[in-house]
Formats: sequence, structure tokens, C-alpha cells
Amino acid sequence: MLTLVINCGSSSVKYQLIETDNREMIASGVVERIGAVTALVKHELPDVKPIKKTMQIDNHTVALKEIMEHLLAPDLGVVKSIDDIKAVGHRVVHGGETFKDSVLIDESVIEVIEQAYDLAPLHNPPNMKGIEAARHYLPNAAHVAVFDTAFHHSLPPEAYLYAIPNRMYRRYKIRKYGFHGTSHYYVSRRYYDLKNTKAKGTKVITCHLGNGCSIAAIKDGKSVDTSMGFTPLSGLIMGTRSGDIDPSIMFYLIEKEEMPLNHLHAMLNRNSGLLGLSGYAADMRDLIAEAENGDRRCEQAIDTYCYRAKQYVGSYMATLNGCDAIIFTAGVGENAAIIRSKICAGMEYMGIEIDEELNQNLPSGPKKHKISTENSKTEVYVISTDEEMVIAIDAAKIANALLQSPWV
Repeated sequence: MLTLVINCGSSSVKYQLIETDNREMIASGVVERIGAVTALVKHELPDVKPIKKTMQIDNHTVALKEIMEHLLAPDLGVVKSIDDIKAVGHRVVHGGETFKDSVLIDESVIEVIEQAYDLAPLHNPPNMKGIEAARHYLPNAAHVAVFDTAFHHSLPPEAYLYAIPNRMYRRYKIRKYGFHGTSHYYVSRRYYDLKNTKAKGTKVITCHLGNGCSIAAIKDGKSVDTSMGFTPLSGLIMGTRSGDIDPSIMFYLIEKEEMPLNHLHAMLNRNSGLLGLSGYAADMRDLIAEAENGDRRCEQAIDTYCYRAKQYVGSYMATLNGCDAIIFTAGVGENAAIIRSKICAGMEYMGIEIDEELNQNLPSGPKKHKISTENSKTEVYVISTDEEMVIAIDAAKIANALLQSPWV
């Protein structure tokens, strides 16, 4: 089934067109800097030079129009008719307690997504813009929401409850939800495939390290704990997000700086993390380059980032009572050898030993490589994530179910 996967950010739309029957990526691309004076557009087809251009794109609806025109173009288009696309999978970050699985989007689903705006203010509103635009241009396709939070619904109460008055949970559903669920799900399944084993009886720790970062403890194929919480702000240090901090810091800043709540919220989400620590950049590639040139603050930012990740790996080793494998994935996890090395360093007592030659010399392209030594009790892997494929397959399954006769 031809399925379009859409991932909307506040000023971007990423897409992939996937044939789910053979799991083949047909086309992909991104529209960036939506709403700016000039937007950047990139369309890619396998074995064809990418199309790159700049143009004015005022909103997500115009971005979707550009994407559809490219897919339908007479020369390099890959779709003859809009109706050839039978399903559209939308990445939605926060599904609250309502959605434990992917769902067909209707008005009741939209209402719940909108109710979660306060829980994921950087993500759910643009996700919703993408849904509205795609439903406009693809009215006959099955539109499916695939939630980042869904995989973590298996967390036990002792992992998801916060030590605040329980009525706050009952009234407002304040609890740990976890995010990056499609990524943690995908790479754990790729590990089971590599080992030719079933999920039952396995214990793995998956490290999704990108601009957003989270770690998950997975037992028997189910998430039992994860570093992100009520919102994507908590847990690891990220590109611009603070991760875990003492809650009293917020009250202290409000008092000392007379900081309005919206400014504090922006600081923790957009101006903290690696950017705040380094005072230079949020991108790990930039920080590594500057650290190698002797910039002390960039070096400290990297060390602090890795230290926090190491803490979570260690705590999840305790949660799982040891684990079979640690898996690194996403932009930083897959491509920054020095980060993997720093996180795993000094953990030999837990049976973790990196083979630095393997770690430093991974081939380019999609990865599924073991980087631990043969003596390492806990294996360490680098496995490329593919959240879009998970979203496409879920969307196609739901679309297929709609096409089935109830009498079959």
C-alpha cells in the first residue's frame, strides 16, 4: 500500500512516501523555515540527484501543496493520482493516557490531540497543522495518528507515578508518559531480528540520542521505564532542552530574575541543554569540532551530556537487573563515536566494553553493527532508527482494515 508519512515541526514538514508491501521508500524530502522570508525545500528520489530550491512558504498547508505537486509532477513525479495514496501516517508526539495504539483520525481523536497541547507545546500544535493540511489535500486517504507515547504505556505504576498528591494524577493525569516510542520500538525489534530471538526473555536499553534525547529500559519487548516524563523536557540533556533539574530552580529564577512563566518555559525548552551549557551551539557536530579546537565550555557541555546519559544507563541496568544489550540510535547515537565512547567508558564493572576500532570505523549509511568486544558481558550495538517505516506500517494496517468487508 502506498503510504505517505508526515512529520511536522513548528517550521518544517518532513515526509516519506513508502510502499509498505515491500517496505520500499519511494520518495522523501523536507520543507524547512516555513513562515520565514525564504523557505528551503528538498525533494529526493532513490538514485536521482536531489531537487533543492528556495521559495516562499507561508504555512504548513502551502508546504503540503508543494510536496503533493512534486509527487504528482509529470517529469519526476512518482504518483499518477492523489487517490493512489491510500494511507497517511502522522507522527503525533503526545497522546496522553487515551491512546495506547495508533488510531484512525476522526474528530474525537483531534480533540484529544488538541487537549495535549499543554503537554507537548513544541510538538502537538504543529503535528495538528500537518493533519489539517494533509486531510485537505488527501481527503480520500485513511489518516492515522501514530503516537510517540504509545510504546511506553506498558510502564508499571511505580515507574510512571510522581510523588505529588495522588489527586493531581486522578484529576489531571500528571504522570510519566515517555516519548520517542516509535524509535525505541523499532531498534529493539531490529536487535531481536539480528539475534534471531524472540522478545520474551530479553532485556535491552535503547539510547535515542539526537536533538531530542531519551533512553528506555525494555524487558520482554515492553517498555518498563524511560527518561522523558510528563513532557519531552525531562530526562537527558538535549540540544536546547534542560532535561532533569531541581524544581526549586524555577521558583528561584522567578524570584531573582522576575522571570515571567512563559519566559522560563522558553528558556528551559529552547535556550538550555547543550546550547545553554556551551553558549555556542545545540548541534553536537559543532560542539565536538569546537571542543577539539580547545573550547572548554563546549568540552564541558559534551562531558555533562554524556555523564547524564551514563547515569540513566546505570539506573536502568539496576531496573532490569542487568541487560543483554545497549543500543545507540538517532543522529548523535548513530554518528558520534566519541559520545558512545564517553557514555560507555568506566562501566566495565557492569560488563560493558567497547571495541574502539569498531566504534570509530563504522561504515556510512544505515547501521546495524555490534561495537562491543567479544569479552563484553553486555553487548553494545549501533542500529539506525526508522520511525517513518513504523508509522507507515501502522497506517497501512489500519487503512487495510477499513477496506476489509465485515462479512469476510
